[in-house]
Amino acid sequence: MFRGFSSLSIDTKGRLAVPSRYRHRLMSISEGNLILTLNPLDRSLWLYPLSEWELIESKLASLSEFDKQGRRAKQMMRGYATDCQLDGQGRILIPHELRDYAGLGKQAVILGQGNKFEIWDEQAWNKLRDEWLHEVGKDSGEPSDALKSLSL
Repeated sequence: MFRGFSSLSIDTKGRLAVPSRYRHRLMSISEGNLILTLNPLDRSLWLYPLSEWELIESKLASLSEFDKQGRRAKQMMRGYATDCQLDGQGRILIPHELRDYAGLGKQAVILGQGNKFEIWDEQAWNKLRDEWLHEVGKDSGEPSDALKSLSL
């Protein structure tokens, strides 16, 4: 289970150091083998341990080619899926295409999301987070059934 928030730098070669608090777990569950892909819902990236990605890939494979949204999810997520390995300093290399998609600059944030991480450009994340927080308290209609059942 991955959770938490970290602000990180991306070096000139496009490498991002995974926070040390996650490295041991990533090594134990996937020997540092990771899959980086784009998030088709937001301008961010998803980083999965290989074992978790294999579960996602099975779910993607079960989607019908005749369902346009399912086909697009497969094209985007599998098409941009990139194998990466934690190096000796706990860094991953983010390919140029994925950095461009997510608009990653020199500063990024990583958010633990249970089975994966989200990687955002820090300025983009801060802007969206502030917009979302501004919406809290405004009458935005009925919460979804899933949210209604969530007890915090």
